Amino acid sequence: MNRQKQRGDATRDVLRFTFRHWRREPKYVFLVVATMMTATLADVFMPLFAGRLVDAISLGAGDREAALSGALTAFVAMTALGLAMVIMRHLAFYGIVELTLRVMSRVAQDAFARVQRFSTDWHANSFAGSVVRKITRGMWALDLLHDTILLALLPSLVVLIGSMIVLGTHWPVMGLVIAVGTAAYIAMTALLSVLYVAPAARLANAWDTKVGGTLADALSCNAVVKAFGAEMREDARLRGVLAKWQSRTRRVWQRGTNSGTTQLVALLAIRAAIIGTALWLWWEDRASPGDLAYVLTTYFVIHGYLRDVGMHINNLRRSVNDMEELVSIHGEPVGIEDRPSAPAIHIARGEIAFDHVSFHYAGHETPLYRDLSLTIRAGERVGLVGPSGSGKTTLVKLVQRLYDVSGGRILIDGQNIAGVQQASLRSQIAIVQQEPVLFHRTLAENIAYVRPGASMAEIERAARLANAHAFIGRLPKGYGTLVGERGVKLSGGERQRVAIARAFLANAPILILDEATSALDSESETLIQQAMERLMEGRTSIVIAHRLSTVRALDRILVFDRGRIVEEGTHAALYRKNGLYRRLCDHQGLEFDIRQRPQGQAAE
Repeated sequence: MNRQKQRGDATRDVLRFTFRHWRREPKYVFLVVATMMTATLADVFMPLFAGRLVDAISLGAGDREAALSGALTAFVAMTALGLAMVIMRHLAFYGIVELTLRVMSRVAQDAFARVQRFSTDWHANSFAGSVVRKITRGMWALDLLHDTILLALLPSLVVLIGSMIVLGTHWPVMGLVIAVGTAAYIAMTALLSVLYVAPAARLANAWDTKVGGTLADALSCNAVVKAFGAEMREDARLRGVLAKWQSRTRRVWQRGTNSGTTQLVALLAIRAAIIGTALWLWWEDRASPGDLAYVLTTYFVIHGYLRDVGMHINNLRRSVNDMEELVSIHGEPVGIEDRPSAPAIHIARGEIAFDHVSFHYAGHETPLYRDLSLTIRAGERVGLVGPSGSGKTTLVKLVQRLYDVSGGRILIDGQNIAGVQQASLRSQIAIVQQEPVLFHRTLAENIAYVRPGASMAEIERAARLANAHAFIGRLPKGYGTLVGERGVKLSGGERQRVAIARAFLANAPILILDEATSALDSESETLIQQAMERLMEGRTSIVIAHRLSTVRALDRILVFDRGRIVEEGTHAALYRKNGLYRRLCDHQGLEFDIRQRPQGQAAE
């Protein structure tokens, strides 16, 4: 019972979602509905004039002039109906093209905008390839849904109801046979589609999404695959997913075949009932030969539409199934939302204050921060050090409001960041990440991402300050060089310098450097250290570091351990203490000594 309720809810959600978008295009919806109904009425009345044509010809032996006049009248009427149908269908298809393209574009744009604004946790737990598959599959399902409802089901219902009414006015028993047969057939088809085929289709779609995710995961990490010679392993992984997809999809197609055969048997029964009723009416002298021609012609029209109704209901079910995941994206909570009418933040000095802040990660039993208070003065350069998981990275994520605090406030220049627009906050914070991610665009576009309207001179100046101009100049296309997906065509040090150039161009009052020199060769580290020193001048700077050599010259160092600041001060002051910072320094100093000892010198 619960599963049936869920299926019904999903169908209602998809249709409500579709109709909501239709309301934004009333002109095109009206055009399609009006023209398709007009075109379909031609199919309803065409058999009537066909019967009159047969009657006129059959009575021709008595009065040929009158018979010819009646036949020509029926012929002209049938021709006019056919012409009207062609014109109306052409207008309907014109309207459906415009309607579908507009709605598909808007749906894709809305879904993309919503996904972009989902929380950091949501993106961390989602396959990018799967999300793309959900959106694109849902887009194209809209095309099928529009065609099914407006160009297929609507005309079918008009023909079936119209034929039932027209025949019923002549012979009530014939109208009753058509009404009962049609209602039973449509109910049976709908139940087969919703209760028999749809559950299997929903599971097949889930595995279709997994196929997309598996492909994207392996392709985006191709460098790792090649590094370990794991191509065959990834082939095997995909084979396993495809085997599940194949099994689930086979079941859907087999159930579709079974459903189609059942519908054909039902159509045979309806045909027997209608023809049998027509013969009985003729035997009772209640129908002429022309009436029989009218009934038979009407039946063939009804048969065609009824046969297609089964296909249309199956298409409706398939499009609803394909759209479920897209619609569910719109039902997902964004996570971090701006308050209504939230103002933009204006950061002038860049002072950051944590005021009795508590923070708890979802799914964790204990909070990371309890009553954390901290002030970073405007223009101060502060280093964050400590063991992994101690809370360093979380602090800068909270400053960017990638998460909301559980308690307390975070203030920048006295403004509570929970009450301002997120976009305005983050646009005034420059960040250089531990592993900078670049777009598969040109170097100039990547540097100018923070300021799309920046001139080439401004881009080059930022690159020079970041010590990136020299290596960019050696590339075949210079600043016009495409960097590859996520910047794979560049080395780690080159990517870091591009990210620093981007931060220079941002010219933001607050700067975050997240392990910006980790895992680099000594030459790259020196160039990046020089660029970082220039970048930090006059800015409130937060530097996360495991390699403590990067924080020795900073104004203050905060030592984190299990979400608490256990020590703070300058490098010299902290080193004199026999605390956590001293132990971290000694450990890294030992590693430096071993690495830098002249060749051939033995350890003591």
